[in-house]
Amino acid sequence: MAYHSLPHVIQVTELHTEAECAYVLFVVAIFWLVEAMPLAITALIPALMFPLFGIMKASTVANSYFRDFHLLLIGIICLAASIEKWNLHKRIALRMVMLVGVNPEWLMLGFMVSSAFLSMWLSNTSTAAMVMPIVEAVVQQIISAEAEVEARERSNTNMNGNVNLGLELNEHTVENESDKWKFGERNGYNGEINPYPMNMAETVENDDPNLDEYYEKVPEVLPLPSVSTYDPDGKYRSRKDHLMCKGMSLCIAYASTIGGITTITGTSSNLIFAEQFNTRYPECHCINFGTWFIVIIPMMVIILIFSWIWLNWLFIGFNFNRMFKCGKQKSDKDIAAAQVIKDEYRKMGPISYEEIITLVIFVLMALLWFTREPGFIPGWSSLFPKYRGYATDSTPALMLGILFFIIPAKKTFSEKHNKKAYTPLITWKEFQSCMPWEIALLVGGGFALADGCEDSGLSVWIGSKLEPLGSLPTWVIILISSLMVTTVTEVASNPATITIFIPILAPLAEATHVNPLFILIPATLCTSYAFLLPVSNPPNAIAFGYGHLTVIDMVKAGLGVNIIGVAVTMLGVLTWAVPIYNLDSYPDWAPSVPSVNSTRIL
Repeated sequence: MAYHSLPHVIQVTELHTEAECAYVLFVVAIFWLVEAMPLAITALIPALMFPLFGIMKASTVANSYFRDFHLLLIGIICLAASIEKWNLHKRIALRMVMLVGVNPEWLMLGFMVSSAFLSMWLSNTSTAAMVMPIVEAVVQQIISAEAEVEARERSNTNMNGNVNLGLELNEHTVENESDKWKFGERNGYNGEINPYPMNMAETVENDDPNLDEYYEKVPEVLPLPSVSTYDPDGKYRSRKDHLMCKGMSLCIAYASTIGGITTITGTSSNLIFAEQFNTRYPECHCINFGTWFIVIIPMMVIILIFSWIWLNWLFIGFNFNRMFKCGKQKSDKDIAAAQVIKDEYRKMGPISYEEIITLVIFVLMALLWFTREPGFIPGWSSLFPKYRGYATDSTPALMLGILFFIIPAKKTFSEKHNKKAYTPLITWKEFQSCMPWEIALLVGGGFALADGCEDSGLSVWIGSKLEPLGSLPTWVIILISSLMVTTVTEVASNPATITIFIPILAPLAEATHVNPLFILIPATLCTSYAFLLPVSNPPNAIAFGYGHLTVIDMVKAGLGVNIIGVAVTMLGVLTWAVPIYNLDSYPDWAPSVPSVNSTRIL
């Protein structure tokens, strides 16, 4: 009797282990979503609960918290710290904007391209924080220059005698009023312009006491600018200026996020996906810097262009005559705004020795990442056939990252010791200030959860429950998973979202006999599509903090960009990504799971 009941006992015990792992996963996911504790502290829960529940040994769980990802992150932070320390990112952004000009439509495109390029290599947050002050200065200069042009035109009109008697008798009043509207009367950096620079009654009375009867006619002759009716605080001169500020702020937030998806190292979500994927499928060597860049760069360009068109249509409005006025004379406000960019670039002086060294290392690191295993041609890793798979993207990142602590930045003279000394390009304190330790622990917690799901059998159990989805077309499965991820990432952090969904979606792909990349790549990209709310991601919060936007503005604009992102991602994954990753067949490196439906419509 005991022998007959033994399989039942084993089955109950195994199910009990799966339930305990599911409980830990549920607790961690809820804490990450509501941020009841700091994300890094929540990530330590598996290290505490897995040994207590008998799921994994404490030493085994501890090994999950430090992987190849962390070495890659260290190399990236060394590069980012040097770029930010020596203002190379600012030089790149200003140079790109100088190339496209200051026309509002092209200016927005220039800022978006520069932000997207920088976010490929820097964190999205650092990119937005760096570019937004430049955008704010340029926008306020455009508004001020436009006010000055209008004041000048008003002054010229009055000087030509096209006014009533009240102001014809005293041209000094008009001149004084015009002078007060010049750029020098702005009330600070935030662009506030005083709509009441001088009391008109006092002006008339001081110049000629006999003109009291003309006081009531002054508002008819020289009406106050539209700012008095549009914005009582005087922050914007017109609704047009307000909309331009909104569009420029949003374009930086969105471009910083869109550019980050282009490279494996561009955002933490991509890094988490790459590390967890390579850990789950060690026989697959298809996810690397080169192949990811080739697949994603067309998506990024298409999303960026359509987002630019959407924001232009929503906030600025396309003016094709203004956009393509080749050979025509530039307006005063265009000249003034261009001068701001040139002045900012001139203040940086000639490119420094430290910037040149950082730029050289930056280019070398990108080339080594791209050429390690590009996929379509043999990479430099093929030079070591005996040690295939030993070198990863962290290898060149560490090699070149260490150089930042070796190469001297500049020679200094120490009076205390009366000898020459040198300072490296970055110091350890500067590295520590840039190192995102929270992300490092968060990613470690995700690895621990993934390992726990495997050891406990929870992944297999989830896959068995998702088998009925195998009757659906593949594109429907991809769309459903992408929409789920996009929805959750609006209220949860991107790293937490991808960490939660990978252990769920990978078994789904295996159970439905679909190439795991077919589902995991769009899910990873959609994790970054958090455009709706200020709290969705840090770039949104930075743009919102400048005071031009409301939550409704972000929801209205972000919904369009979300739709664009999901649609383009579906297009890319179902077309040009298929031959590169062989997505139309179930790979040998994935577990052999019987297919529920072998005749599936893509």
